[in-house]
Amino acid sequence: MNIEFSPSRRSTVGAEWELGLVDRRSGELSSVAGQILEAVRPDGAAEHPKIKQELLLNTIEVITGVCDTIAEAKADLAGSLDVLHGVADPLGVEMFSAGTHPFSNWYQQKVTDKERYAKLIDRTQWWGRQMLIYGVHVHVGVDHRDKVLPILDALLNYAPHLQALSASSPYWGAEDTGYASNRALMFQQLPTAGLPFQFRKWAELESYVEDMFTTGVIDHFSEIRWDIRPAPHLGTIEMRVCDGLPTLEEVGAIAALTQCLVDDFSERLDDGEILPALPPWHVQENKWRAARYGTDAIIILDAAGRERLVTDDVADLLDRLEPVARRLDCVAELRDVETILEYGPSYRRQRAVAEAHKGSLKAVMASLVAEMRDGIPKD
Repeated sequence: MNIEFSPSRRSTVGAEWELGLVDRRSGELSSVAGQILEAVRPDGAAEHPKIKQELLLNTIEVITGVCDTIAEAKADLAGSLDVLHGVADPLGVEMFSAGTHPFSNWYQQKVTDKERYAKLIDRTQWWGRQMLIYGVHVHVGVDHRDKVLPILDALLNYAPHLQALSASSPYWGAEDTGYASNRALMFQQLPTAGLPFQFRKWAELESYVEDMFTTGVIDHFSEIRWDIRPAPHLGTIEMRVCDGLPTLEEVGAIAALTQCLVDDFSERLDDGEILPALPPWHVQENKWRAARYGTDAIIILDAAGRERLVTDDVADLLDRLEPVARRLDCVAELRDVETILEYGPSYRRQRAVAEAHKGSLKAVMASLVAEMRDGIPKD
C-alpha cells in the first residue's frame, strides 16, 4: 500500500476543539447539536465550514483553517465560538470543554445519525457507547515525509507533559475516579486508539495500514485513532493527546507548545541530528502516570530510567523553546503554559470547586461553563 504524504509549509498550525452542549439550568448534557448545526449552516452549503458534527448529539467540534500563528488560530476559534453563542444562547444552551462531563450518564446520550458512527458503535458496543469524552487536537505542518516518523517518536517524549497540562476529566458518572485524566485511559479501549506504534521507516507504516485494511480493522486511514498520528492528506502531524480544554487561553497554550516542539524537531532534523526516542514501555508508563497523577506525575525522561517531576521538566522546556517561539511568533501563547502551572490544570480547578461547594458537581459544571466564556479565574 502506498500512502502519499502531501507536505505542508513547515510548522503551519490548525486546531480542533470539541465542545459539549449543556442545559443552562440543570447542567446536564443536551442533544441539540443537529438544531445548532442547522442554524449555523450558511445558505446553500451542506454544513458550516468550521463548525462540525461529532459522534454524539451533545457535541460540536470547531476547527480552524490553516494558520501561520497561534494568535491567528485563536482568533479563528473565537469567531466560531461567537457564532455558536449567538445560536445557543436563545436556546438556553451553554458550552463547555473538559475531558468528560462530571455527572451526565453515558447511556442517556444520543448518537449522531451517520453511517460511520453507527458502524463504530456496532463494532465497539459497550466501550463505544461510553465514549462520552472530549478532546483538543493540534495539527502542525511538516515539510517532508521523511521527518514525520522521527518527529512523532520524539513527540512521545512529551506526551505526558501535554497530558498533565490538559488533564480535565477527574469525574465520571458523578464519581471522582482518582485520575487526573480518566478520558486518556477510556479512549484507548477503542480499536486502533491509544499510543502509536514506533515505526522506523515509512514503508513499515504502509505495511501496518495495509494489514489493517486486509484484516478489516479499518476502512479509512482516519480510523487509526492514535494519541499522535500522521495526517497524510493534510501534510501534518496531529497531536491528539489532550483532554478537552475549558478556555481559549489553554487551547492556545497547548497549541503553542505543540507547534514549538514540532518546529524544533524539524529544525534539528534539518541540521542532521538524530532525535531522541523513549522505549515503548517507558512511553506507556508515562502515559499512565500523567493520566493518574497529572502535574504530580514523576515521568521517565530517557532509556536510562532517569525520572523527574513533570512540572519541573515543563518549566525548563519552556525556557528551551523560547527561541523557537520567537521564530514562530508565539512567545506570549507559549508562556500561557505558565498560567496553567500557576492556577492548575482543569482537573485541579474542578476538584477545588467541588470541595468549596460541599462536593457539588453542578457547581463544577457551572465553573466549566463560566471558564468557557470568561477564561481561567485568576482572583
